[in-house]
Amino acid sequence: MTSPFLQFLVSRNALSQEDAQFVNAQYEAGSMGLDAALLEHGKFDDDALLGHKGEFYHLPTVSFENKLIDRNLLGLFSKEVITNYRIVPFEKQGDSVRIAMLDPENLKAREAVDFLARQKGWNTQFYVTTEKSFKHALDQYSGSLTSEVGEALEYADQSKEEQGEKKQQKEEDQDLEEVVKSAPVSKMVSVILRHAVEGGASDIHIEPQENESRVRYRIDGDLHATLSLPKYIHNSIISRIKVLANLKLDETRKPQDGRIHMEVGGKQIDFRISTLPLAGTEKVVMRILDVTRGAPTLDNLGFLGRNLEAMQRQLTKPNGMFLVTGPTGSGKSTTLFSALSILNQEKVNIITLEDPIEYYLPGANQSQVRPEVGYTFASGLRSILRQDPDIIMVGEIRDNETAALAVQAALTGHIVLSTLHTNDALGSVPRLIDMKVEPFLLATTLNIIQAQRLVRKICQHCKEETELPPDLAKKAQAVLAAIPDAALYQGVDRAKLVFYRGAGCSKCGETGYQGRLSISEVIENTKALSQVIAKGFDQALADKELLDQGFISMMQDGIMKSLLGLTTAEEVVVATKE
Repeated sequence: MTSPFLQFLVSRNALSQEDAQFVNAQYEAGSMGLDAALLEHGKFDDDALLGHKGEFYHLPTVSFENKLIDRNLLGLFSKEVITNYRIVPFEKQGDSVRIAMLDPENLKAREAVDFLARQKGWNTQFYVTTEKSFKHALDQYSGSLTSEVGEALEYADQSKEEQGEKKQQKEEDQDLEEVVKSAPVSKMVSVILRHAVEGGASDIHIEPQENESRVRYRIDGDLHATLSLPKYIHNSIISRIKVLANLKLDETRKPQDGRIHMEVGGKQIDFRISTLPLAGTEKVVMRILDVTRGAPTLDNLGFLGRNLEAMQRQLTKPNGMFLVTGPTGSGKSTTLFSALSILNQEKVNIITLEDPIEYYLPGANQSQVRPEVGYTFASGLRSILRQDPDIIMVGEIRDNETAALAVQAALTGHIVLSTLHTNDALGSVPRLIDMKVEPFLLATTLNIIQAQRLVRKICQHCKEETELPPDLAKKAQAVLAAIPDAALYQGVDRAKLVFYRGAGCSKCGETGYQGRLSISEVIENTKALSQVIAKGFDQALADKELLDQGFISMMQDGIMKSLLGLTTAEEVVVATKE
């Protein structure tokens, strides 16, 4: 008798009757599972098969190809239960635990899962997955973050039992030398760092909770809970990180900063370490910097149309200031290095002042500021001017002295690139004037100001059309109506507003997003705007000049990118809120 699922595929014209009989024969012969037989026959890829299973069983779907499972949930059932019943607990929200099943018709599996979950006071929510995806979940018992850390943790637990320790120890009662040299602790830290790099995380958070130590990775701008460890191991993990970063082990009363340099997967990685004292313990945050990674091009960052043309045009000028503004974490340094990559030629001397060095630029002279020894942006800039530079990059203009030196450098024939913290591009002008830069000098030296935010990109593997809520659709229409026709990006049609979203798939970890891009606004310092700045800066006159330029605001840039299917309108609205 043909499998009901195969009959369903035939009824949906996804499989011919002849193919269904062939696949069913392989399945009943016991040579392979039904999913494997379908994939072997070449009629589906795994994503398509998962979609059909979800429709047939009327269940949501999940893939574990790129999804990490919380170790505590993997520990809910033994590996034997997971293997025999072919189920995977993968996520917990409140009192509800989500369970993936390979065969939702297996009533014994459902009963066993419900019984074990009820013992912990949890409700169950079932999902369906594929055989290939299920194998990815099983692999997390051998070679995953949770399994590798789990193995080290089991060894640490055994050591405690052998020592006769029946209760949680306090870190103060332990020999710090033994803690930091402990093989299990060293392995845990190494595994946490390695998986963060391999997973594309930008930051690692290790923080104490009431009953556990939580590890979170920041990926594409959002924090994801990745690992839960017993609370007793937390201080040992922190101590190991302190040793690697050359921080004081016994200093727990005030914050400390340090760095760890190590090779991960053939890459030279710098981890910038920051500790924070909490009640009776500490939290650590680690910023991940791949110093060998090259900066992406301006196109790859998401610059389009007028904004891209303006930036490329201004980078051809022989001197002047190129400013990028935005909050911390908005991608300013990446944009600066993309610009530097365009300017980087053998005939020029490029010197950078950074804190920290985030990208390696071949041929450039990159210097790391160290405020603790008096080597600041201002003192470094004074030294750079004696090094015969053509192009200077200053990581950030933080004070009046740095601002004055940067303007002076631009005035004397250098190209100066730097960043500021302002909400929008035009806000950079009054900000610099507040930092005691003379308006007439600013008018003479300023070439271009660019402000930006980062938004998540729609996963191109599961992109689909969507309808916006009425209020958001109305807002998007109003934003588009204010854009000059000449400034509309190619492919944007005001008469046909189609928005997109990511449905979620195995490629993006079911989030609907993969990677990030910038939304931006760019102001060129024209003759008319220069006159407005030189006279002390009048906001109304400046706004009028921007309209004459065909200025595109950050919101307008983002909404056009959402119409092109690059990001969602919701992402744009959240990113541009002040």
